[in-house]
Amino acid sequence: MPQPRLTTCQGAEITPYLEGLADLRIRVFRDFPYLYDGDPAYEAEYLKRYAENPRSLFVLALDGERLVGASTAQPLSDEVEEFRAPFEAQGYRVADVFYYGESVLLPEYRGHGLGHAFMDAREQHAAAAGYAWVAFCAVERPADHPLKPADYRPLHDFWQGRGYQRHPELATSFAWKDVGHTEETDKPMVFWLNRIDNIREASA
Repeated sequence: MPQPRLTTCQGAEITPYLEGLADLRIRVFRDFPYLYDGDPAYEAEYLKRYAENPRSLFVLALDGERLVGASTAQPLSDEVEEFRAPFEAQGYRVADVFYYGESVLLPEYRGHGLGHAFMDAREQHAAAAGYAWVAFCAVERPADHPLKPADYRPLHDFWQGRGYQRHPELATSFAWKDVGHTEETDKPMVFWLNRIDNIREASA
């Protein structure tokens, strides 16, 4: 399988890929631990926020013209209240934080370094733009969740290997409808952070 090519864009430059990105998010996030039932109307509204923000960042993986993976980011100050509030409550300067929206990649393209490439591109962008921190949040499911696959492996080792640390004091919740459910429910989310200075030192 040929290695997908990576390209980056910002703001409205994502427009030609919006439909493909929405489909990709729905497909990938249907799996554990997100178990997202998929909502095209929500996807349109969610991605619209990023597309209308000239400070957003998209890192796209393309196999030919087919979108097979993507990661997104934008300043935390441009994010919704659910994501800003934990930082404000803990005394962080929100303007210093660059927030990662997601990384999604089709299963058949995993294991070939694209996850690291997505991280590299966002970290380099954040460093060049003068941010002090990079951050993302991850859903936390019970260890005995009935839909947890027997072979499920969380990404904690990958994140920690790149210098990110889990910050349980930075917690929030976000609502979506799980696969097989009829109503949205709040899901606990915890943030992981890394300092730009640490990233610079690790790459020196």
